Amino acid sequence: MWAVAPLLAALVIACQGQQPLPQSLDRRQLAAPITVDEAVSEALQANPEVRAAVRRLSLAQSKISTARSLDDPMLMVRDWSTPLRQPWDLNQAQVMVGLQRTFIGKEKRDARAQVAGDGADVSASEVEAVRQEIAVQVRKACVDLKRNADEMKLHDRQASLLKEALAGALAEYTTGKVTQAEVLRAQMAVTRLNEHLLELEEERDTAEAQLNALLGRRPEAPVAIAGAYTVPEELPAIESLEQLAIEHRPELASMRKSIARAKDEGQLTRMAVKPDFTVAAGYMLMPSGSYARSGYMAELTVNLPGWNRGRHEGEAKQADAATAVSETELDVRTQGVFLEVRRAQIEVQAAQRRIKLYRDTLLPQAEALFKASTVAYRNNRGEFQAMVESQNLLLDVEEALYKASAAADVGIAELERAIGAPVPSIANAPGRNQ
Repeated sequence: MWAVAPLLAALVIACQGQQPLPQSLDRRQLAAPITVDEAVSEALQANPEVRAAVRRLSLAQSKISTARSLDDPMLMVRDWSTPLRQPWDLNQAQVMVGLQRTFIGKEKRDARAQVAGDGADVSASEVEAVRQEIAVQVRKACVDLKRNADEMKLHDRQASLLKEALAGALAEYTTGKVTQAEVLRAQMAVTRLNEHLLELEEERDTAEAQLNALLGRRPEAPVAIAGAYTVPEELPAIESLEQLAIEHRPELASMRKSIARAKDEGQLTRMAVKPDFTVAAGYMLMPSGSYARSGYMAELTVNLPGWNRGRHEGEAKQADAATAVSETELDVRTQGVFLEVRRAQIEVQAAQRRIKLYRDTLLPQAEALFKASTVAYRNNRGEFQAMVESQNLLLDVEEALYKASAAADVGIAELERAIGAPVPSIANAPGRNQ
């Protein structure tokens, strides 16, 4: 017994030094929890990428009003027939002061405004695409934080159970019920738990920094996410999802508007064969001794695009080719969007199956096994190692359930990004707006 006492004391001291630190109140617990929807709303208001996209839209919209404007008028001052022997004597020269302006047809100016409006529509679709992308990134970061918080709770439970198990093993060691190896295995489990805590803290800090960057906050600001996971019961058919993507995906809408802009640019190019008119008027001062010293000048100039028809026809063909390229790119991008929709659907459905397996089968089995192992150990009919292993198995199943729920939530975010709209069947799903 005296030989055992020093070893037991050393084990107690070592185990106390290796126990996980308790979860104390920190700055994250002082932060007011926000829901996922609140985080998304804040990001859409404060995110720098969204603000930049909105400013690009404002710039594109400002070009519509100026597209109909005429060119600036020109002031002309002309002096000719000035004698070289007396270049300062303007009484012997002809001096003219006039104004000149080119008038473009209303049809052309309306076409320019239409092209500018198409550009604004494209920018509006790009703003929506940026908003949806930021919203998806925010939701992913929130899911990571929620999953991390759940895993932290599991860690605390596991630490408490291991602490009790280790205390029991030390007590039983003195009576010879358990071996020294079992006590050391319990001590090793506590040490590995500390390592797991460090990994969880790193994941939490990374997710916080990413979410804060999306929200326009300081990277180190504390964040707490409230609410449950969004777990859909059933998804619409793939055909319905593809139709939603065609109607609502911002990138597809932007490309359709780009096609409309290319067509309008082609129409504007064809209008180049119509002439523009330049009108000039001025006052003329004739040399001294002239029959009439004062006079006026009126001038009308017309460009002749018909004499350069080959160039204008070539530009029209180029515009048609650009439209055809845009239409082909739309077909390619549509197929890519359909692939994104299908992948997201597969991800969500796989996560649904895992959730059902863990929740309905593995979790009840793991709970029953842990209870049976605990009862057997307390009644001297089971081993300490078997009880610890059953406890770890239960916690692993619970952690897998959290990860599957988080994967389903992330998959829904990806699916809604792919179709460009909320999935109809989960608009009111549990946890959606909590």
